[in-house]
Amino acid sequence: MPEFCTCGAQLPPESLFCHKCGKPQRDIPEPGVDPDAEPEPAPEVVVVVEAVAPQALPLNFHNPVAVRVAGTVALVATLLSWIPALNLFLWLGAGFSAVILYRRRTGTPLNVRAGVRLGWITGVIMFVITTVIFTMTVVPMAANGGIADLFRQQFKNATDPNVQEAMRMLESNQGIIAILLMMLVMLFVFITLLSMAGGALGAKFAGRNQST
Repeated sequence: MPEFCTCGAQLPPESLFCHKCGKPQRDIPEPGVDPDAEPEPAPEVVVVVEAVAPQALPLNFHNPVAVRVAGTVALVATLLSWIPALNLFLWLGAGFSAVILYRRRTGTPLNVRAGVRLGWITGVIMFVITTVIFTMTVVPMAANGGIADLFRQQFKNATDPNVQEAMRMLESNQGIIAILLMMLVMLFVFITLLSMAGGALGAKFAGRNQST
């Protein structure tokens, strides 16, 4: 330990500071800290990330899988529904098939309500395709008087006043348009209702197979 400070003052024995300038004369270790001890490693932080199951998309027209499945089934069913004897069975089977295909594609179980909703989507797409084909085939025929002639041949001997009134409506463009719109409304009701019923049956069938 030096006897004199750098300022020139004589230091008492074992002094820690200079009594003149206050300069420390030796290092003072902090209490309870071993300068030669190795620092303890910081504890490891383990972050646990829980796996979150992906939520199923709602069954609407914003669900791309549902729209693709319903569109495919609707296109096939519409192309085959021009066979008169198969119409009702195809519309019913379209909703049923859409639910089964969606269940296999996504693995998501569907209850009856969801099956009805998917059947409705399928029915709406079928009606749109049917309307396009109907417009391309029936409307030109109606414009040329083909539909009026067809009805006259079918009901030329009819005595029902309602049939006679319908025949008089076919003699004007407004009457033909009204009848065509009525036919489209009836198609929409039959197609969507049967497809919804088929979707409900498909959901029940898929749920029964899953439980067994």
